[in-house]
Amino acid sequence: MARNVPEIPTASMADIAFMLLIFFLVATTMDVDTGLARILPAMPQEEDQKPPDVRERNIFIVLIDRLDRLMVEGQVTDIKDLRVKTKEFIVNPQDLPNLPEKEDVEIEFLGIVSVPKQIISLQNDRGTSYGMYIKVQNELAAAYTEVRDEFSMNRFGMKYDNLSEDLQAAVRKVYPMSISEAEPKSIGDR
Repeated sequence: MARNVPEIPTASMADIAFMLLIFFLVATTMDVDTGLARILPAMPQEEDQKPPDVRERNIFIVLIDRLDRLMVEGQVTDIKDLRVKTKEFIVNPQDLPNLPEKEDVEIEFLGIVSVPKQIISLQNDRGTSYGMYIKVQNELAAAYTEVRDEFSMNRFGMKYDNLSEDLQAAVRKVYPMSISEAEPKSIGDR
């Protein structure tokens, strides 16, 4: 004689599954801190304020075309050479006339320091791959990091990240991260 096996009640299973789904949606955190961290310049006080005149020697032009080729100051350049060229431009150690001019500025904690008037102009084509764009951004940011570290080591005997907030702010005044990004356009074959 066959024995009847009692059924497991499943009427409330859908309700339980729905409640678990709601719980996990509410309790789970999503990591949304992705992207590039950049500090935007302050809005101009006046509506019709003209941008300041910038001399050509103070601008370091970096172009990425639709085929992910990199041009620095009009010359085809490999991505591995970008950091070195950027550092040389930012610091201008020999005060060369084709690199950024310098201005003596008094900065708290540092005294009078020669501050280069450097701006890096990054331009890319609409067809530039995201991967190449990020590689270039990383190399430019790494150049600033190394310049700040070298300056900090010479002045304070420690890397930039190990300095106090006040000293870091002073070093940033000497070497501010000045990267100007133009809206993507068709750069074409060069």
